[in-house]
Amino acid sequence: MRVLLDTCVLYPPHLRNLLLDLAAQGAFAPLWSTGIAAEWLHLASRRGPDGVAGADIALCRMRAAFPGGEVTEAAARMDATAADLPDAGDMHVLAAALAGGAALILTANLRDFPPRVLAPYGLRAQSPDDFVMDHWLKAPALVEGTVTTLWPGLSGPTLRRALKKAGLPRLGKALGA
Repeated sequence: MRVLLDTCVLYPPHLRNLLLDLAAQGAFAPLWSTGIAAEWLHLASRRGPDGVAGADIALCRMRAAFPGGEVTEAAARMDATAADLPDAGDMHVLAAALAGGAALILTANLRDFPPRVLAPYGLRAQSPDDFVMDHWLKAPALVEGTVTTLWPGLSGPTLRRALKKAGLPRLGKALGA
């Protein structure tokens, strides 16, 4: 399944790393656009030069690991009046999902991508927590192995808190019990 990663799931490093590790193991094919990458780098700039450098390195690694994952702005152009998104500023995300052949937009901003707008395009939006939980229910060893690699030595309430902080409260509850 091709999944477009919105900026809000790329910017928190722990969440991004978990998602990309799952993708590297074949759980899904990640997509992003040059516009999403630019937003991510802009957000990282708030942390100063180290933030930009870290995001730039991560983006280079993504490009190397998933060579067909980046949708160019030219491919993602779409008439802004074609869909009635609550925030017209998110049109580039929808356009990139369509240009990349995504089945899903992975975003923490579900209200910005209502089902009634996405359905005609054969798309849906899902939160990262629900997405990872779905994968855990289908392949628990895959998700648990990735979590163990990214949060080594953590278990119980400490793991639960770490996953909650990464934007994965349901997964934290399931694994930190």
